[in-house]
Amino acid sequence: MALFGVMEMATAVDILSDLVVFIAPLWIAVIVGVVLGWAWKPKWADNLASIEPTSNNYYLPKLRLPSWAALGSTSGPHTDLSSFSVSTSSGAGSSSLQRNDGENEVSALVTEQDLKHLSMLVEEKDGGPAWIQMMDRSTPTMSYQAWRRDPETGPPQYRSRTVYEDATPELLRDFFWDDEYRLKWDDMLIHASTLQECPVTGTMMVHWVRKFPFFCSDREYIIGRRIWDAGQAYYCVTKGVPCPSMPRHNKPKRVDLYYSSWCIRPVKSRKDDQLTACEVLLFHHEDMGIPWEIAKLGVRQGMWGAVKKFDPALRIYKKERASGAPLSPCARSAKINTKITPEYLSSLENATNDIIETRNEDTSGKPIGRNIPKLLVFGGVIALACTVDQGLLTKALIFGVARRVANIGRRF
Repeated sequence: MALFGVMEMATAVDILSDLVVFIAPLWIAVIVGVVLGWAWKPKWADNLASIEPTSNNYYLPKLRLPSWAALGSTSGPHTDLSSFSVSTSSGAGSSSLQRNDGENEVSALVTEQDLKHLSMLVEEKDGGPAWIQMMDRSTPTMSYQAWRRDPETGPPQYRSRTVYEDATPELLRDFFWDDEYRLKWDDMLIHASTLQECPVTGTMMVHWVRKFPFFCSDREYIIGRRIWDAGQAYYCVTKGVPCPSMPRHNKPKRVDLYYSSWCIRPVKSRKDDQLTACEVLLFHHEDMGIPWEIAKLGVRQGMWGAVKKFDPALRIYKKERASGAPLSPCARSAKINTKITPEYLSSLENATNDIIETRNEDTSGKPIGRNIPKLLVFGGVIALACTVDQGLLTKALIFGVARRVANIGRRF
């Protein structure tokens, strides 16, 4: 029995040591695979840049994490913005393009179709997959819940509900629209400028550059945004829009598929059951060029750290506004919005229901968005297996991990 016990212990030690030997190259394989997946970009991906938005003003899936939860780290060199040829003022909210007395072409970038889609998201009637809850956190002045879902095509989508105590919808509306103030508290935003604006509808086209961790290049966004005032709620749409006059660069990389829209409305406070709190329902997805399954892991780890920065920034903003500080150009633009009635909004929702039913009947084919990141990771692992070790056992283990990584999407 003693001899058997010693042999059993020796066997366990041998197995453990072998596992340690094998685990190291496996981790290297995964890391190299991910790096290759980010770095390699096929030529056909560039051709997708010309794809027009769909009827929901979404771009079709491209090989491009939500910027509010981008893997946590913000270290890395700042982007040199001097190479942009479009004449934009460096101050947030400034506009270098001439405005007309009436509505101009920028108003066509964000339309009623976007309002309908956001309204259906708010009412959870858009016909998409069910939401899976990810998080439920709170502080004395804020509560936060988040959900995720994976559509058949396109990147993961996120929904969050944040309730701010002692805040009004108007304050939250201006706060989220105020790029000039965001530059002071959001350490990932390194540039914000207004390219064009409609003085009638308040529709804006803005240019953002966000700083990313050192292993990613910075990302730039051309965003169209507009606010609808439904009496007791503000519907704020922001999404990626085309801008042919703004040339593309290798750095920062442009994010074409971007959607980040929210509904702001008063709710009862958990302190006194009065309508002194404000709810923000946010719907967000984007495709930055990071494999989607890897991005989901990063979002899960970095989400709360990013979100909890909002509340202290809001409290300072509230004090500044109460002291009579002048409004920034963007905050002034937030007050220019399109007024609608709840009845009109309901009519849009009813019309959208018919559109969704028709689209669901026509939807067919297998998902294409997720297979590409898996292929890139798998290709990186194969390259490593052919160079790091010539042993068949190690290669078999590496290929096994690659297959597991490629199948992550089925379990998330």
